[in-house]
Amino acid sequence: MRLIFAGTPEPAAPSLRRLIESTRHEVVAVVTRPDAVSGRGRKVSRSPIGRLADEHGIPVLTPHKPADPEFVAQLTELAPDCCPVVAYGALLPQQVLDIPRYGWVNLHFSLLPAWRGAAPVQAAILAGDEITGACTFRIEKGLDTGPVFGVLTEKIGVGDTAGALLDRLAESGARLLDSTMDGIEDGVLQAVPQAGEGVSYAPKVDVEAAHVRWDQPALAVNRRIRSVTPAPGAWTEIDGKRIKLGPVELVEEVLPPRVIEVRKSGVFVGTATTAVRLDQIQPPGKRMMPALDWARGARLEPGAVIG
Repeated sequence: MRLIFAGTPEPAAPSLRRLIESTRHEVVAVVTRPDAVSGRGRKVSRSPIGRLADEHGIPVLTPHKPADPEFVAQLTELAPDCCPVVAYGALLPQQVLDIPRYGWVNLHFSLLPAWRGAAPVQAAILAGDEITGACTFRIEKGLDTGPVFGVLTEKIGVGDTAGALLDRLAESGARLLDSTMDGIEDGVLQAVPQAGEGVSYAPKVDVEAAHVRWDQPALAVNRRIRSVTPAPGAWTEIDGKRIKLGPVELVEEVLPPRVIEVRKSGVFVGTATTAVRLDQIQPPGKRMMPALDWARGARLEPGAVIG
């Protein structure tokens, strides 16, 4: 089939690579978000998917809005059979959805209808789910509501961060998307409507959502931190300064919520239940460092509080 791949961030790259390497399909173009200004030097940078397409000599389309007439005309001229999508980052209007004869097929990193939306992996970890997965489904006007072609499952480990889990799902999901393209071409896959029960939503995670709340139970603190690692990164405050935190370890000791205690065995913070041991800390303007190294330089007063 003639494919136009739509995606933007790094987790979409395994799927694009696999489809480029396919002997059955041809990626005739890539759709990605427009080049963005980033970094201290305010340089214009291509999205990871745009860079990967450039490396393989594949035309890249970067519409500011998918409804732009020029973009619609380009898609129509390219005449794709199907458009696989992984984390593109923009809603597609009906006139665009109608162009490929087999529609737009999205790889979504959850077990739909659970965790529809922008941050399904983060939401699954925060909620304490033990199992998650990925689905391929046909895109329609609703938010992640389309009928499902294929499903895979993935266990969430007790120490999994959003980054680690998403890396695994990106690789296994790429195989699922590839096999979905094969099944659609062969006419052996029928999309099945999603269940009407068990619907949940996973909105985009902003910086405020990454703020650690030490008045919650230790398990909830642990899940929140893992769910926003590596991005946007968990944070808290001490002495009026914002510091970033890496994943923490659950311990049996008890401290009052927000109280931070430095010992030879580590740096501990109290929660609503038991304490947690901090692992890595990033002070303002510095790199991540072991919590004990940070504590020695911070010279905390006995009974200091955090958050």
